[in-house]
Amino acid sequence: MKKLPVGIYSFEFIRRHDHVYVDKTRQLYQMINDGVFYFLSRPRRFGKTLMVTTLWALFEGRKDLFEGLWIAEHSDWAWEKHPVILLDFNGIPGSTPEELRACLASRLEQIAQNEGVSLKPEAVERQFQSLIMALYQKTARPVVILIDEYDKRIIDHLGQASMYIAKANRAVLKQFFGVLKDASVASVLRFVFLTGVSKFSKVSIFSELNNLYDISMSEDYAAIVGYTQAELESYFGEHLERLGQKLGLSLAEVKRELAHYYNGYRFTEGEVKVYNPFSILSALQGRILRNYWFESGTPTFLVNLLHEQQVDLPALENLTLDASIFTVYDLEHLKPEALMFQTGYLTITDVSGEFYTLNYPNYEVKSSFGKFLLYSFAERQQQKISSPVLRLAKYLQEDNLPAFFESLTAIFAAIPYDIQTKRDEAYYHTLFYLMIMASGGQAQSGLLTCQGRIDLVVLFNDKVYVIEFKCNQSAAVALQQIKDKKYADRYRGSGLQITLIGINFSRDTRNVAEWQAEQV
Repeated sequence: MKKLPVGIYSFEFIRRHDHVYVDKTRQLYQMINDGVFYFLSRPRRFGKTLMVTTLWALFEGRKDLFEGLWIAEHSDWAWEKHPVILLDFNGIPGSTPEELRACLASRLEQIAQNEGVSLKPEAVERQFQSLIMALYQKTARPVVILIDEYDKRIIDHLGQASMYIAKANRAVLKQFFGVLKDASVASVLRFVFLTGVSKFSKVSIFSELNNLYDISMSEDYAAIVGYTQAELESYFGEHLERLGQKLGLSLAEVKRELAHYYNGYRFTEGEVKVYNPFSILSALQGRILRNYWFESGTPTFLVNLLHEQQVDLPALENLTLDASIFTVYDLEHLKPEALMFQTGYLTITDVSGEFYTLNYPNYEVKSSFGKFLLYSFAERQQQKISSPVLRLAKYLQEDNLPAFFESLTAIFAAIPYDIQTKRDEAYYHTLFYLMIMASGGQAQSGLLTCQGRIDLVVLFNDKVYVIEFKCNQSAAVALQQIKDKKYADRYRGSGLQITLIGINFSRDTRNVAEWQAEQV
């Protein structure tokens, strides 16, 4: 079996050391042939850096690295060597704007030395321009610019405490990338490609570089990074069989489980879905299904923003927004829903005209994000509540409602009183929803019916729970509302066991006061 490139983003290393490379060169060839200036937005650890290093090898004319790939076997690629300026902002520090400028200058100087040209000690944007022109004059060939994670030093400082640094770094990048719109520079460029997570306003590449083509939502490039189902089966067949042997599952069952955990990212109007490479490679390597991508970086700022703006957390599921959500983002007016899409916590599930429906892409993201949000309500009690939280879905699956509500009561009791002054029905609804999410249950909130909106539904393969919440009323009232409004009708005839649950919360005890359940 070929080795799995877990955490390896160098195209040359992958090809030299017999690792699996999913061939994306046909899309790269199309992109290069069709234009010059490109931008691609994708979440972290999604293969953007591997794509950049592949482009680097292409423009250096490294034909030996592409043997057997589409571009070497089926295209007219000339394999000419071009001067390349590669700036990877993962390796360019920027804890202050001064450090960002200094480190950019150091990186430009290093490239200049490697290419045998010299730079004057001047402003970093002037050095950038001088380096481009010097490489063109030395080689008589147009220059290639590759920028990876351009917004890394902005995103690192999102949040109230360091937002001023994010804005200052944005100002540095505005001037720096402004070089690319200079007519004398543009005329000597062969290809310009930038990657990032978000399109931030007031950065010149988006506000002033009008010929930059954003392929982030282009159907032609929907799978330019990430793995499609067909690619997973074609390139990783032996690894899928090995995982199945370890888990005691058939090949079909392995595919189904992997899709449930890691597939579902959709970035365009077309229905192409892809896997996150980091998660799927980690699962195949470790031969165990767990939450790899989420654990590699926690979205603390994003969670804080959701709390600060009092976002209705259950409403993030099946969220419908217009196309403006995908435009350039303003640091001064951040939209949590937009950031959740850009960072990979929400993805497109449906498109209707100008309206997009967003939802969690898969089990890994939904359950992990649910845990993170829940623990943000009770940070000091995380260890105390994590064990009972994980058992909630299991108790529902087993129809063990007494044990379920015993655990639920213990969790609510552990959440500090001072975290929330308004203990209303919406508050308890939100926490209940997050608990089910965190436990791995398939929770759906606010489902519309012809007679109203169901508070919460929890689905399993063989059963469904239809749940209504009340605060300082009674469980009987909640249960009767489910019956009166015929919330369970949508599941009749489905073959599922249907259980209705009415829950009443007490503002005085700040916990479940009573519950009633009935199978229908």
